[in-house]
Amino acid sequence: MMTERQEQPTAEAIANLQNELLRKQLEYLKRHSAFYQAKFAREQVSFDNIQTVADLSKISVTTKTDLQQHNQDFYCVPMTQIRDISTTSGTLGTPVTFGLTDKDLDRLAYNEMLSFQCAGIREGDLMQLMTTIDRRFMAGMAYFLGLRKLGAGVIRVGAGVPPLQWDSILQYRPKYLIAVPSFILKMIDYAEENGIDYRASSIKGVICIGEALRTADLQPTLLAQRIQEKWPIELYSTYASTEMSTAFTECSAFQGGHHLPELIITEILDEHDQPVADGELGELVITTLGVEAMPLLRFKTGDLVRKHSQPCSCGRNTYRLGPVEGRLEHMVKYKGTTLYPPAMHDAVAHFKEIKAYVIEISSNEIGTDEILIRIHATDQSEEFIAKMKDYFRAKLRVTPHITIENEGELQKIIFNPLSRKPITFIDKRRSP
Repeated sequence: MMTERQEQPTAEAIANLQNELLRKQLEYLKRHSAFYQAKFAREQVSFDNIQTVADLSKISVTTKTDLQQHNQDFYCVPMTQIRDISTTSGTLGTPVTFGLTDKDLDRLAYNEMLSFQCAGIREGDLMQLMTTIDRRFMAGMAYFLGLRKLGAGVIRVGAGVPPLQWDSILQYRPKYLIAVPSFILKMIDYAEENGIDYRASSIKGVICIGEALRTADLQPTLLAQRIQEKWPIELYSTYASTEMSTAFTECSAFQGGHHLPELIITEILDEHDQPVADGELGELVITTLGVEAMPLLRFKTGDLVRKHSQPCSCGRNTYRLGPVEGRLEHMVKYKGTTLYPPAMHDAVAHFKEIKAYVIEISSNEIGTDEILIRIHATDQSEEFIAKMKDYFRAKLRVTPHITIENEGELQKIIFNPLSRKPITFIDKRRSP
């Protein structure tokens, strides 16, 4: 595997490496994967006929429904070799189980070590982990393993609770935070209300998870702008998933998350599963490399992204992925306009008066989508509601329903104790 010091191979070297690792992965699937053995036989494709990344199109894609309906068939090792179990929800509402072997945990640690190095974190730096490490959630554990491998220190505070976060920051003086970016705004609000000089704190930057920091053209989102207007710290965007066991993390150029070629192969496909041009929006399809328990071949993530292959000023020759601009299952059709939650979140972030919100999508009696934005705001006037609607109409060509609600009730929804992440988008269209 590469290390950070060897992270600038040529495009030809990257292609050769990926082809070699793909052949090894296919040989492994041929011997150990009940799901892919059946899939190749059903489609009358030989494992040996796929020798390069370009040959992947000879086999059809794998879907989230496949994972849910045939979860156990994806396992390539007996359960006695599983050392960790993580879960992720799927399209049918049934959690998908992902087992990890010792080798997979080592791979996960290596992935996160390289990701943190990409963001400029070094041995001896102290990090504050502001996301859960329990509840079968892979991300928190991955961060801890990667930082340990890097030689950085970790303060495991967990999610939420601004007073506890600030107590830890002021006492231990970490250099970086790992957090959901919208929560940083709550940290700022708490600091201002309680006389904490947050600008003079030890924090240099935040590794941000779960929410987009960049627009389609890699400019800061309104959320990122609002944070940095108040607190001029570095905000690094990172994108990963349980299925990938791999992260795409920004460098100091802040121009998308860098690819780790020894860990994952990516394709970006259109609605007909055909490749799109670089810079064009498409669905991310991944093939994991070096995964032992549950390797995935041509897995459709449902995430809509763009690939950026132009040289990065940091000197790395790996391409980058832009932000997730939407998820296919969250696509909203509203009076002839197609939009995705990230665009709506960014529009809400325009209004500093809004302190908490939840976006709900439902179907009306004639089967079309309706958008409801439930907010708590410092301005609760009809004029403010009208201003919000005007902004949405101008930016997104939609006019949502907007209701003013109690902050405590919204916080119960957003920070549901049964959820591992803040909930600000609820899709009710699949409710019976």
